[in-house]
Amino acid sequence: MRFRQYGGDLSEVLLNLGLHDLHVALGGKMVPFAGYEMPVQYPAGVMKEHLHTRAAAGLFDVSHMGQVILRPKSSYEALALAFEALMPVDVLGLAEGRQRYGLFTNESGGILDDLMFANRGDHIFVVVNAACKTADIAHMRLYLGDEAEIIPVLDRGLLALQGPQAEAALARLLPEVVAMRFMDVAVLPWQGAELWISRSGYTGEDGFEISVPGAILLAFAEELLDQPEVMPIGLGARDSLRLEAGLCLYGHDIDTTTSPVEAGLTWAIQKVRRAEGVREGGFPGETRILQELAEGPERLRVGLRPVGRGPMREHTDLFAEDGTPLGEVTSGGFGPSVEAPIAMGYVARAFAAIGTPLEGDVRGKRLAVNVVAMPFHPTTYKR
Repeated sequence: MRFRQYGGDLSEVLLNLGLHDLHVALGGKMVPFAGYEMPVQYPAGVMKEHLHTRAAAGLFDVSHMGQVILRPKSSYEALALAFEALMPVDVLGLAEGRQRYGLFTNESGGILDDLMFANRGDHIFVVVNAACKTADIAHMRLYLGDEAEIIPVLDRGLLALQGPQAEAALARLLPEVVAMRFMDVAVLPWQGAELWISRSGYTGEDGFEISVPGAILLAFAEELLDQPEVMPIGLGARDSLRLEAGLCLYGHDIDTTTSPVEAGLTWAIQKVRRAEGVREGGFPGETRILQELAEGPERLRVGLRPVGRGPMREHTDLFAEDGTPLGEVTSGGFGPSVEAPIAMGYVARAFAAIGTPLEGDVRGKRLAVNVVAMPFHPTTYKR
């Protein structure tokens, strides 16, 4: 597997994760990613790490992500409505103790970033992508400054424990997590500190994301790694897992030129924000997004299965069988769980139906590829 998205070299000035020394001690191969030095894999290798996560539980260090608290200056409702004005997502209707997927959009209907946000009762907790966090925080300060204190969380790490045995492993430390369901959030005590936990992740598996105070981050990570089900997992397997789950990677499958509708993220746009909803529109790019919801977009993100064993990587050009250019692959590689090459990309809507035969240009050769349903591997979220 290649790691083209992990560009640069270790001679550039990079930030270290709080668990940097642990990753090195575990044999992690460190690479630059989003301004940080991060483990792309451990000695077991990407394939075994991927399959272990699908079968048991994998621990990912995602402390490079941005954690932000939005604390209302007047009322939670006023903050929720202001936050809602930045994206086509229902914020006001999110119940306390629940988390939701969100999308910052721009005036042309493109995606500035995708994120998670949680209703923590008296404030909103937000997790944004590492490469976008500086811009996202500036964006929130510009548009939410009258309604909220925007507080970047700088003294906590973020761990993701993913896989069908994640609950069993975590419950030995925190029995209360057994009662949580997909997208629940909770604050639980451990060794005199607060852990902020959501039952979520980005692998398609059941699991948890855990915000941990820096002072106990190493101790908590080591406790998890001591559980018999848990193996450390690097960026390589994280990427192949999310690809099998049909999940977008910002900067690859979605960016400022792609709308939520053409990206296949219409499930994230609740009825109240759509045409004739009680809070219709009012978000950046509403003209394009509402029109595409009503009429359909010109192109769509689709799942792709190359014929044969050769993968089709990002930027592979896609064509109709008669040679008409249709789009390109945005993510591609080998799916260890499905034992086949898989990819995602954008094609003209007329060619987006499941079963449509296409061709991809791989090093000057046109190779067969078919449009297929996503996810490539079944999800196992605890509903």
